[in-house]
Amino acid sequence: MDNAYVFVPRVWIDHIIEIDEYGNPVIDPATGKPKVLQEGTRHMAAFENHQEQGILKSHERLDNHADKIMRIQVQMELDGRAPGNSGTFADAFDGEPNKLVRQTAVAVLTAPRAAGTTELNVDTTDGFKAFTEVTVYDGNNSEDVLITDVTASTITVQPLVNDYVKGARIARSNVRIADGQMTRGDWGTYSVAVAEVV
Repeated sequence: MDNAYVFVPRVWIDHIIEIDEYGNPVIDPATGKPKVLQEGTRHMAAFENHQEQGILKSHERLDNHADKIMRIQVQMELDGRAPGNSGTFADAFDGEPNKLVRQTAVAVLTAPRAAGTTELNVDTTDGFKAFTEVTVYDGNNSEDVLITDVTASTITVQPLVNDYVKGARIARSNVRIADGQMTRGDWGTYSVAVAEVV
């Protein structure tokens, strides 16, 4: 909605004709029509459209205010039940983003990386952004690092403290959600051997 819109009312003027002492219109001899004392505002589409536009903008503003009031009510209600929460976990369904959004971006290292490395080759960079923190982890090590750059196939981070094997993961969050609860994500490695059965 354009908040800069200001409705400017039009002034309508009555059309007044001269009336004689008997209540009959006085006829102008020059025109043969009732003598006009005041020319009234003509009724035209432009004036009607002006009114319709004003009504439309009023409804848009009322709807916008109703959404904002609902959001405030939800936040006040939650803050009363959980002081300091301020509606963090509320969704007023008004198109505004919630305060907390779970990040689910995850990628897999396509090559091992040694401590001190900054460039990580990964299978995907979807969902990753520069200047956000991620967790790098494998079966032995894990650490939190800041992303400094993202390309189509690499994620550049602060120098790694630990070594990581091919297949290690880089994730915004490794939390697992089950039955409406957040739990720690699982991670493990497996040793596979081929055996011949005779």
